[in-house]
Amino acid sequence: MGTADIIPGVSGGTIALITGIYERLIFGIRNIDIRNLRSIDLKFFIPLLSGITVAFLTLSGIIEFFLDSFTAPTYAFFFGLILASACVVYKHVDKLSSVNLLFSILGFLFAFLFVGLDILRINHSPPVIFFSGAVAICAMVLPGISGAFILFFLNQYGYMLRALNNLQFLDIFTFISGALLGILSFSRILSFFLERYKSFTMSFLVGLMLGALRMPLQDILRSMNSFLPVFISGLIGFFIVFILEIYHSK
Repeated sequence: MGTADIIPGVSGGTIALITGIYERLIFGIRNIDIRNLRSIDLKFFIPLLSGITVAFLTLSGIIEFFLDSFTAPTYAFFFGLILASACVVYKHVDKLSSVNLLFSILGFLFAFLFVGLDILRINHSPPVIFFSGAVAICAMVLPGISGAFILFFLNQYGYMLRALNNLQFLDIFTFISGALLGILSFSRILSFFLERYKSFTMSFLVGLMLGALRMPLQDILRSMNSFLPVFISGLIGFFIVFILEIYHSK
């Protein structure tokens, strides 16, 4: 999840769905009560947050290298991963109906139009970083909506990537504070919809993931020099999802 959240156009929520931990993640966050530590699913959150933190601190430079040096194959890998993930998530939709199809179309249009927006030219002051963290973390748990893209859209992506690499603790702490506020609030909304309207919610998420493919596809077409490496990379990403799904089913 941490690796995915570093990359614009890829969502950590997609990885959570692939690996079968999505609902436990959302309901686990919703049930957190500071006054009662027993309400926190520590056996789940300690390894999960440790993995995300390690990915943020160690892989940001590597991801930056691959995006700069092998842009098209890297985005093709994640294109295949997201496309296959949409197929996996579709299994959680109870049945194909006109209402479910409508929610999928709405999700598709929302994501497709959103990733086409122009970048905002705003500063890197503490209030802006706090707000960016609160908004980006909500996107990070939504499959198809990339938290990194939200930061890119808010003109904070490059700045926060450098802050991580240079260990600018004030900026990192401000961002994390905003993220904590955002995730604790948003998880309650999302868990409500998963409990009451799971089929509609999953249909909407499938649409989000398909609509969000616009961003990696644009980067692939913009930077592709050779078709074969891009095709192979996309296939690898696509089949990794199904291998994980088979493993999870067992």
